[in-house]
Amino acid sequence: MSVRWSESLDTLDWEELSALYLAAPLGNKSPDWLKTVFSNSMFRCFAYDGGRLVGVGRALADGADCSYICDVAVLPSHQGTGLGREIINRLVAASRGHRKILLYAVPGKEPFYRKFGFLRMKTAMAIFENPQQQLERGYLSED
Repeated sequence: MSVRWSESLDTLDWEELSALYLAAPLGNKSPDWLKTVFSNSMFRCFAYDGGRLVGVGRALADGADCSYICDVAVLPSHQGTGLGREIINRLVAASRGHRKILLYAVPGKEPFYRKFGFLRMKTAMAIFENPQQQLERGYLSED
């Protein structure tokens, strides 16, 4: 596997990115929605194999205090190859200098992120558009 890395949105195929999230599977994210969130993210990481988008991640950051890594996804055909690890490494490196780097993870994936130095926060809280769905998926706790 020969991976080409990019941070650019200039040639990104938004339909292909949407299909990657659906396949990963990280949900149905429309091309227009993805264009908004990626355009507003300070750091982006795209992995291409043979011209095909196979991995992605982004970080919202303010340049000094907080960088928030999210939406890390790898095509199932490329999972287990170290691609996800490299995406996280690149986003963490880009986020260095911020006082804190936060990460939003799929429930059950926490051990993977601990390898990078991430620890569970005891005070993190969230308001979701559909809280009941997120409770059922294990993203939220009412305690």
